[in-house]
Amino acid sequence: MATSDYRLNSQLRRRSFNRKQREKSTYNLKNQKPQYETDYVKNNGQKSLSTSSNENPEKCQNSRLYQVWILMILSSIGLIINIFRLQIVQGKALQKIAQQQQTIQSNPFIPRRPIVDRNGNVLAIDKLAYTLYAHPKIFNRSKQEVAYELSTILEGANLEKTLTSNDLLQIFNQRETGIKIAELIPQETANKITDLFVDGLELIQHPQRLYPQKELVAEVIGYVDGESKGQAGIEYSQQNLLERSIETIQFRRLIKGALVPDQLTTGFLQLDDLSLHLTIDSRLQRAVRTILEKQLEEYKAKRGTVIVMDATDGSILSLVSAPSYDPNQYYKYNVKLFKNWAVTDVYEPGSTFKPINVALALEVGAIAEDSVFYDTGRIRIGTWSIFNAGGGGGARTVTEIIQHSSNIGMVKIIEQMPRAVFYDGLKRLGLEDTTGADLPFEAANILKERNQFLMVPVEAATTAFGQGFSLTPLKLAQLNAALANGGKLVTPHVVRGLFDSKGQPYWQLPLPQPKQVFSADTTTKVLAMMEKVVESGTGKRARLPGYRIAGKTGTAQKASETGGYSKSAKVTSFVGILPVESPRYVVLAVIDEPVRGSGGRVAAPVVKSVIKSLINIEQIPPSYKRE
Repeated sequence: MATSDYRLNSQLRRRSFNRKQREKSTYNLKNQKPQYETDYVKNNGQKSLSTSSNENPEKCQNSRLYQVWILMILSSIGLIINIFRLQIVQGKALQKIAQQQQTIQSNPFIPRRPIVDRNGNVLAIDKLAYTLYAHPKIFNRSKQEVAYELSTILEGANLEKTLTSNDLLQIFNQRETGIKIAELIPQETANKITDLFVDGLELIQHPQRLYPQKELVAEVIGYVDGESKGQAGIEYSQQNLLERSIETIQFRRLIKGALVPDQLTTGFLQLDDLSLHLTIDSRLQRAVRTILEKQLEEYKAKRGTVIVMDATDGSILSLVSAPSYDPNQYYKYNVKLFKNWAVTDVYEPGSTFKPINVALALEVGAIAEDSVFYDTGRIRIGTWSIFNAGGGGGARTVTEIIQHSSNIGMVKIIEQMPRAVFYDGLKRLGLEDTTGADLPFEAANILKERNQFLMVPVEAATTAFGQGFSLTPLKLAQLNAALANGGKLVTPHVVRGLFDSKGQPYWQLPLPQPKQVFSADTTTKVLAMMEKVVESGTGKRARLPGYRIAGKTGTAQKASETGGYSKSAKVTSFVGILPVESPRYVVLAVIDEPVRGSGGRVAAPVVKSVIKSLINIEQIPPSYKRE
């Protein structure tokens, strides 16, 4: 019983305790205040509420809206200022930068027009060439294999230097990339290299001016530099005819970066088929060069030149200067060889000028064809002694003076003219001017000042036999052409004009009207005198059976750099005109500083050999039956 009472009392006590706990919890919930009413912030002993009423959240929201609004206004103002700066202040500069980034202007490679001789043989033409580089580090084959296959291809390319497999292997071992192997590789060889499919062989394309005849016509053609600009010869003087003009192409860059041409018209890149035709005959040029070089070697001469001119219009069939150079590899030669000294250098012509002086005297009536003068072999003018190379000859006709090249006889002929008349005659021949040829860098001829010529008697005397003044070989050829064509001073030239692929002229060289300097009667008389020079005078080595040839030898002292004349250096020359019955062609040979010999011995045989080739090429019939 006691135990049951104890358990009952315990349960009653637990129930009473649980009830009290529930009532306490209910009281606390009813009397709990909001947290914002009990959070205090102590500040100098005062309390402040974070939010004390329902209006505080609205004020905070409005404040934030004002801040955003102000920020947006400031941003808009900044944007407007930046737009003004970009569009107005920097607009032009930025537009230019954008155009540079989006467009590219390019001058496409346009080949120069070809140069051909009078028979259509190509003398100069543009083509694409390649430079080969190797990058061994990215070879997809062994170096030995690449070297072997590449050497086999390059061997047949006729390059400047032959590269064997061992040579290439040594080159590959020099460094890992950027090795230059060969230059001026032709298209056919480049295709074979590409077909090897070797990674690390790089071909860089560039234009090349090719001269198939090499040095054959170098003094006439000249050459172009690495930028395709003419530096000598026709390449220089006719730059405007050889360059094809084309507008700059503008490329526009697409979104993906590709470049496309902008606003190309139909046929924009079509090239004309015009080529520059010359008067030069390559066959004759080749024969002349062989003849001249052989004679220079035999007489160990410093240099020489040969000019073959058609006297009817001044067209030059051949112009050879030796030594010469290969314009394909001009960079290997001395720059002195680049000038055509037949045009750029003057010399004292010596006795080859005597027929010109006789023509001047005949023209003014100072002498007659049959005039006779006494040749003493030596005369003295002031302090100067003048003499013949072969001594005196007694009484001689004008023809005999020319035939035997008498200096004394020429001085006496010139003395028949007043010096002023003689000087004016020389001026009329253009002895202070150029010929007006289309070859570049032509030198003006040199004649003494008028006062000196008139006041110093020896000036006229030395001029009588071709010394004391200077002219170019081309000028001497022009003057002799006047003796051949009836007295007209024609303009020497090598350019015919621009012709299309069908041979139709597009543009032809305009030539000045020939100037009449001698009468036809005078030139006929002088040619007859010159014919005697070849028949039985100093020019017998130019005689050719069956053909009538007029000519004149010349052996002149060279002026010394220290003053006066050299005792050893001389210039030998010979000029020939044929056929005498119908004169048309002038052939001049000048040999500078042979170790021995005279114009008749050194230069006359050259002219004879050239005339033989000219007869075969031009099909010149004989004057009479051969002996």
